[in-house]
Amino acid sequence: LVGLSAWQALVEMANLKKGQKVFIQAGSGGVGTIAIQLAKHLGATVATTASEKSFAMLKELGADVLIDYKKEDFETILKDYDVVLNSQDTKTLEKSLRILKPGGKAISISGPPTPAFAEAIGASWVVKTVLSLISFGIRKKAKKLGVDYSFLFMRADGKQLSEITSLIETRVITPVLDKVFPFEQTNDALAYVESGRTKG
Repeated sequence: LVGLSAWQALVEMANLKKGQKVFIQAGSGGVGTIAIQLAKHLGATVATTASEKSFAMLKELGADVLIDYKKEDFETILKDYDVVLNSQDTKTLEKSLRILKPGGKAISISGPPTPAFAEAIGASWVVKTVLSLISFGIRKKAKKLGVDYSFLFMRADGKQLSEITSLIETRVITPVLDKVFPFEQTNDALAYVESGRTKG
């Protein structure tokens, strides 16, 4: 799930290239840890947010610019970025639009969904209308800034998954495993994930 989300955002939608700058929010999370490594593999400069206790791990994964979200505001540190991978709330997404260079791309995996997304999944006109209203504000702000906003809802793709698998097998990407739980402790594992303190 996290591998395909990172791949579809950075490779498919952003077409991230060597020398570009990408801001990946919540670097120590599941999508973040994979996205940082994938972006570095593609030759990008990577900025990310996390708590300071995750900095050493994130540096090891390849992050170039580390921002402590508890003490620092990324909007005052980052500018002229090519791509933002948004996984946070709408307020953070709005700030992210402002750190992009003209023509830059903001790709969100946390919403709001767009009419283009509704079109892609073959949704009814009612759903298209609702999503148009929900995402109107953010699309208007992006247009005013001369940047592109799109929503990503990860889809299954065997070919992409095999490419990610080969990157893992050749150790270009190393999945980050925080804890291992026996099957009987599935409820504890889910509670741990829900706590928001997991790495990877």
